[in-house]
Amino acid sequence: MSSHAGHGHHDAPASATPVHAHVPAHGHAHGTGDDPATDIDWDVLGPLLEQEAELGAAQYEEAARWIAALPTAPDVRRVLDVGSGPGVVSCLLAEAFPEAEVVAVDATPALLRRAADRARRLGLGDRFRTLTAELPEDFAALGEADLIWAGNSLHHLGDQRAALAEFAALLRPGGTVALVEGGLPARRLPRDIGIGAPGLEARMGAASATRFEHMRSELPGAKREIEDWSALFGAVGLTPQGTRSFLLDLPAPLSRPAREHVIASIAREREVLGDLLNAEDSAVLERLLDPEDPEGLHHRPDVHLLSARTVHLGRRVP
Repeated sequence: MSSHAGHGHHDAPASATPVHAHVPAHGHAHGTGDDPATDIDWDVLGPLLEQEAELGAAQYEEAARWIAALPTAPDVRRVLDVGSGPGVVSCLLAEAFPEAEVVAVDATPALLRRAADRARRLGLGDRFRTLTAELPEDFAALGEADLIWAGNSLHHLGDQRAALAEFAALLRPGGTVALVEGGLPARRLPRDIGIGAPGLEARMGAASATRFEHMRSELPGAKREIEDWSALFGAVGLTPQGTRSFLLDLPAPLSRPAREHVIASIAREREVLGDLLNAEDSAVLERLLDPEDPEGLHHRPDVHLLSARTVHLGRRVP
C-alpha cells in the first residue's frame, strides 16, 4: 500500500486522490491503464507528496513531541513509518527520536529512493533505512518496533481491524501505534470565489468521498468498520492513549511554494475526480488552473491552505 496524502504522505475521503499519503499494498495506486488514480507517474507525484509533507512539517513535529512527552512514552529504539512515501515524516521522526533506527516502509521503490536521498542529505544515513513491502502480505518482514507511525495508510488495507492487530503484534512491550486518520480536508478557497456556483470545494470533497468509498470497496478483503479508533485499539489489545488534532493554517497571501502546491494539488484532484464533477465545476477548475486567467489560482489574493490531521495513539501495555 502506498498512502498518498502528504503524510504524509499524509485525509481520509480527501486522500481518495493519491495526493496524500504513502502506504504499502493498496492495489489502487499501482495499476496501469486509463485511470489517473492508478496510472501514476511517480516522478511527477513524488515531488508533490514531498512538498505537501514539507508544508505540514510543523504538524508532524508537534505530534512527535506529544508522543515523546507522554508519561507512558517508551524508550524508542526502532520506528516503523508505514506508508512513508518520500520519507519527509520518516526523517522528522528520526530527528524527534535521535536514538532510534527509523525504517521507511512503502510499496513504491521510486518513493523510497527519495526517502533514502533525503535521509542522506540530512545526515541520518547511519540509522535510517528503507523497506519495500506490500501489506498485508509482508507484515512479518517489518520486524518489531517501539513506535509504529501509520500516516493515512491503514485505510488502504481492506481489513483495517486485522491490520491494526498486526501492528499491535509488532510492538515491543510499552510500544505505541500512532494512527493518522481523519482530521479535516484541506480548504484552499473561499466558499464563493465569484465564478461558478458557491461551494466548489465542498462539492469536490463530496466527489472525493464517493471515490474514497469506491476505492475502499475494491480493496482485497475489504470490510466495513466503524471508525472508532479507540474502540479498535481496545479490540486488538492496545490501550488508547489519547487523540489530538494538529492544525495547518497558512492564510492568504500564500508564499510561492505554498501557492504552487495548492495549484498542483487541485490539478491532481481535477484529474482524478473526472466525471464525478459536473460540467460547470469542471469548467471553473479549468479557469482556476489557467495561468493566464486573472481569476485563476496563479493570481487570486484569497488562496489559502487550512487543514487538520488527527493522530490516535494506542499502547501495548508491558
